[in-house]
Amino acid sequence: MNREKLPRFTGPNRTGELQFNYMDRLVVRDLEVARAEDITPRYRRIVLVGDCLAEGFPLAPFAPDHVRVFFPHPETGELVSPREQPDGRWVNVGGDGDPIHRDYTVRAWDPEARELSLDFVLHGHGFASVWASKASAGDRLVVNGPSANWLLPQNYPRYLALGDETALPAIARIIAEAPAEAHVTALVEIPDAGERQQLTGAAEVDLRWVHRDSAPVAEGHLSALETALRAWRPPADPGTLFVFAAGETESMKPIRRYLRREVGLTKDQVVVDGYWRRGVGGFDHHDADIDDN
Repeated sequence: MNREKLPRFTGPNRTGELQFNYMDRLVVRDLEVARAEDITPRYRRIVLVGDCLAEGFPLAPFAPDHVRVFFPHPETGELVSPREQPDGRWVNVGGDGDPIHRDYTVRAWDPEARELSLDFVLHGHGFASVWASKASAGDRLVVNGPSANWLLPQNYPRYLALGDETALPAIARIIAEAPAEAHVTALVEIPDAGERQQLTGAAEVDLRWVHRDSAPVAEGHLSALETALRAWRPPADPGTLFVFAAGETESMKPIRRYLRREVGLTKDQVVVDGYWRRGVGGFDHHDADIDDN
C-alpha cells in the first residue's frame, strides 16, 4: 500500500470536527490477546497487543470512535479478514468462509505499553460475546480502523452522556476526556447493581446508574433509561448542553425526540446512535436510522 497517495481529509461537521483518514481505514492489524480482565460479572476487557502497534494507534482524544473487529469462526477457527493485494484489490484471506466481524468502540489505548483495550458485554449469545467469554492470552483477532475520528466539541460547559451497557466504552471515554472545566452527567442503564463500574475524569461528574431489574419504566416509555432521562433536569439554557446517547435502536428514537423537541436542543447538540436492535442478530449500527429531525 502506497500510504503517501492515500487521501486525508480534515474539516468541520455539525458536532465539531471530522478527521477522515483513508490510511487508518485501510490498515489491517493482526493482534493477539495479552490478557482478559473481568470488570464486572457481565463485562470483560480484552487487552490486545501486536508488533503492528509499535508505531502507535490513531486514537483521537474526545472521539469515541469504533474499529472493526474480525473474529475466528466459532467452529473452524478460521480467522478470515480482507487484505489488500499487490494489484490493489481487496480479497478475503485466512479461510474459505466469509469474514465474521463487529464494530466496537475503543475503550483505551496505552501508548507506553502499546496495548489496545476493547470491552465486551457477556450476554451469553452471539459469537463476539462467546469469544470474549473464553478469550485467553495468545488468541488472535484482526482489527482495522478507525476509519474516522469524530471529535466531539469541547466548548460546551455541560455534557450529558447516556446509554445502556453497550455504550459504556463511549460514555467512559467521554467522562475520562471531557474538559476539566466542564460538568458531565451520565445516565447508564445496566442489568443490576453488580454491573456498576468506576468511571472518573478531570471534569465534574454526576454518574447515575439505572438498574434495569428495579428502575421504573413509566407508562408509554420504551426503557428505564428514557424514564430516568425525563426525571433529569436539563439546564435552564439548553444552548450550554451537548448530548451523546447510544444503545438499543428503538429505545433511542424517543430519547432523541425528547431531546430535540422538548428540551429544545439543535441537531448540532445531539449525537444519538443505535448500537443494536432487539431481536436482530448481526445488526449494523450504520443502519440505525434514528435521525428524525
